[in-house]
Amino acid sequence: MKAILTEKPSVAKNIADALKIKGRKDGYYEGNGYIITWAFGHLLQLYDVKDYEPTMTSWRMEYFPFIPTTFLYKVKADPRKKGQKDFGADKQLKIIHSLFKRADVDVIISACDYDREGQIIGDTIIYNFKVSKPVYRLLLNEWTPDEVIKGLNNLKLNTEMKSLQDAGISRQWADWLIGINLTSVATLKYQKGKGKALNIGRVLLPTLKIIYDRDNEIANFVPENYYKLVATFRTHNNNLYEGIYNEGTEEKFKDVDTLKKIQQTMSSQKGIVIDKQVEHKREYPPYLFNLSNLQGTITSKYKGWTADKVLKVAQGLYEKKYITYPRTASVVLEESLVGRAKKVLDGLKQELPFADEIQFSKLKRVFDNSKVESHSAIIPTYLRPKSLTKDEEIVYNTIKNRFIAQFMPLAEHEETKITTKVDGISGVFSTRGKIQLVEGWKKVEQIESKDMILPNVSRNEMVDIEKHEIRSHVTKPPKHHTEKTLLRVMETCGKNFDDEENEEMLRAILTGFSIGTPATRAETIKKLKDVGYVEAQNKNLFCTELGRRLIETFPIDSLFDLEFTGRLEKTLADIEKGKHSKDDFLKVITNFTVHAVEKVKNDQDVTIHEATQQRRDVEPLGKCPLCGHSVIEGTKGYGCSNWRNGCKYVIWKNDKFLVSMKKKPTKAMVKALLKNGVVQVKGLISKNGNKFDAKLRYEKNENNDYFSWKMDFDR
Repeated sequence: MKAILTEKPSVAKNIADALKIKGRKDGYYEGNGYIITWAFGHLLQLYDVKDYEPTMTSWRMEYFPFIPTTFLYKVKADPRKKGQKDFGADKQLKIIHSLFKRADVDVIISACDYDREGQIIGDTIIYNFKVSKPVYRLLLNEWTPDEVIKGLNNLKLNTEMKSLQDAGISRQWADWLIGINLTSVATLKYQKGKGKALNIGRVLLPTLKIIYDRDNEIANFVPENYYKLVATFRTHNNNLYEGIYNEGTEEKFKDVDTLKKIQQTMSSQKGIVIDKQVEHKREYPPYLFNLSNLQGTITSKYKGWTADKVLKVAQGLYEKKYITYPRTASVVLEESLVGRAKKVLDGLKQELPFADEIQFSKLKRVFDNSKVESHSAIIPTYLRPKSLTKDEEIVYNTIKNRFIAQFMPLAEHEETKITTKVDGISGVFSTRGKIQLVEGWKKVEQIESKDMILPNVSRNEMVDIEKHEIRSHVTKPPKHHTEKTLLRVMETCGKNFDDEENEEMLRAILTGFSIGTPATRAETIKKLKDVGYVEAQNKNLFCTELGRRLIETFPIDSLFDLEFTGRLEKTLADIEKGKHSKDDFLKVITNFTVHAVEKVKNDQDVTIHEATQQRRDVEPLGKCPLCGHSVIEGTKGYGCSNWRNGCKYVIWKNDKFLVSMKKKPTKAMVKALLKNGVVQVKGLISKNGNKFDAKLRYEKNENNDYFSWKMDFDR
């Protein structure tokens, strides 16, 4: 019997489906020679400081730096019950342990995500149980049935993944050492009052500095006036075109008097076309998506989207087997995927009106082993979704269209440049035009081409000067960072690559010299908002006053330095490749932490944040039908205030039953329900899109303490 451990229940179900196992038990599937169980992400977490030293239940400066001699793990904490372990995690760990100990289980297979985080999720669980049975690794880029079966027939020994495990452990322990120690001493040093700690992190601070620097650039920007001289010429066919005056390559002039003198010279003159160049150009589609590019594209195109939301939706599509692994840095596919990609394309193109234009080919821009790091780019799988939510549709179609575009004809356009000379003037007037000749892949991406059509003029043709004018302009400050631009800076560690096709940019990404990883960047941006260092207005990101004070006060400059953070991330990438030692890396991190803590201790006493604990007035909405305590509104639902003692009454704000009818519970609904046992709800929408009204009851199930909705239709 083989026991498989997955990262999530949905993945366990995918494997069970592939193996045609129907027998679901409490916490696992069993059948056909396999047991398939699951984690819920990290079931174990590193000890807190107080777990090592009970005297450290409260922070005191003399306790730090604190460097554990051995890093230990415990059941992850319940986020809602301070100091208590998560009941669900504890229960699942016991189930996993009992399955691994079973006498009929002779092999254990870790099927957690194929990245350093997935590696340590599986390894910390398996090796904390001190299992003596052989451990193998299932390495997949998608969870379709074909790939699951193929993967189970090509398992690797988990010992072969030692470098990946070392990289995961190094990241986890390094972030603990820096985060725990510096968050503690920074909060003690620079904050008054009890409240949220001043969060210090290896990836958090350099990301904050990127936004801070851009804000300063904008604040310190001094606008300057500049001028352009624009002439309108008339051809012998009475067609008009504009030209911009330039000397060499300069067409922006700070001195308006220079252009006024040129204007005077132009009076009663004619122009002559001294050069006309027509260039035929071909445009390649953008590369396939990696995670950062996908996040950037969607957050800039659709209102209300964040990088974190894009990742969550993409992860859901991956777990539903509709796309390949999303947390990738690569924008091309491994060459071994040629056959699979053709199968996917053949399935996708059938219903398209331009299917005859789609031609599969083993293109170097798409299939290139030298540009793949761990995981290939994100593409759809051969499984076609039958129904998707609106959010899933946006992400899936964006990925699908980018994939199809690779195999469409190249877009082609014609660029025309006309150079017009006016007698007596040293410079020339330049005119540019563009005509789209072949739409090609732009059909799929629905990119509208803006043509600039020029009149048909010939070289040496004389033209009349219809008019000329000086247009004034003002230099503009740089734009505030958005999630798209911030992700690009993080991905390339501050290097400015304007062209997304830039080979140097691709090399920078693939070497691992970056801030964070594709899997963590969205989480970092979200955390910056959550801890109050950054705020978002529409799509723009701004540094808050607290964020500014932290940067201007906190004395560990290297934590704000993109180069320093990039080198650390590069070292983690090298550990993953077996090119660097975990122990050497952790020695560097330990020494850095010790010196940083001492520097903070010796820094001037400055208060950058006064924490206040605000009491929130809680409005009772009615009596709990289970225990009689008050029902109150929480972040995610309306629940019993007696939940700490185990009462399970709750109405979730994203309740699936109500969401299926395009409705969310409101305070008024909950009040009426608790008072009368029934609530009249208007404007529910059926699966067919029809509106209807109904009376809803929320009744306790017979076999447990949970509740389900019941519906009475109005006659």
